[in-house]
Amino acid sequence: MRIAAAQTPEFREDTPAAMAYLAQVMGQAHNQGVSLLCFPEGFLQGYLTDTEIARRNALDLGSPQFVDLLSQLPDPAPMTVVGMIEADGADLYNTAVVIFGRCVVGRYRKQRLLRSERCFRAGEETPIFEIGGLRFGINICSDTNFAELALAVAQKGASLLVCPANNMLPHEAAVTWRDRHNEVRGERCCETGLWLMSADVTGARDDQVAWGPTAVLDPNGEVVAQLPLEAPGLLVFDLPTPAPSVDEPLATASL
Repeated sequence: MRIAAAQTPEFREDTPAAMAYLAQVMGQAHNQGVSLLCFPEGFLQGYLTDTEIARRNALDLGSPQFVDLLSQLPDPAPMTVVGMIEADGADLYNTAVVIFGRCVVGRYRKQRLLRSERCFRAGEETPIFEIGGLRFGINICSDTNFAELALAVAQKGASLLVCPANNMLPHEAAVTWRDRHNEVRGERCCETGLWLMSADVTGARDDQVAWGPTAVLDPNGEVVAQLPLEAPGLLVFDLPTPAPSVDEPLATASL
């Protein structure tokens, strides 16, 4: 199974530019035979944690506006996991939406929110998705600090944990966490036997910097593929999987 993770620039409050970048990379991944593609946390609108700004940019997955955005994506294209700010009534969620064939096939809402993410409501479900015989679950960024969330994915029969992340951090924190991200994610792999694929942003903004990492880790917690830390790119990796048992993607949670 060929999987891929996009290491991207930030797009803050510029959904049209993010959509154009998303469509371009989806087409690139399709041309390389990728079946599953991951983008960073909050990619679509930016990682926005101010309540007013987040609400202004949030999108309802069932809205005509979001349906129109989906229509702009290429088809055929890989199943794609994209971070976004989701509106559901009065609530906002830090969500990873799963798209296939210009349709939403499911979503995962971040469960372990940071203190700076008070504008969001925590998710409560751990859905499992399937494409071409590969079963996978999602943890968003700091979710991977909590062993029970990765374990819940493994217990549902998945073999891959997909991790959209956004580590645009003050420079000192970025230096501290430069290698620690993969160490923590590797602990989750060792505990569960899962493979892990992460996608992150890169670049600089004000006094902050983002280096990633965008990487693939094996069930022993070893980094088997990783992009350079300081430039956008597409990490493509051939993941060992059982022979496909179905032709169509499945999701355990509906919207």
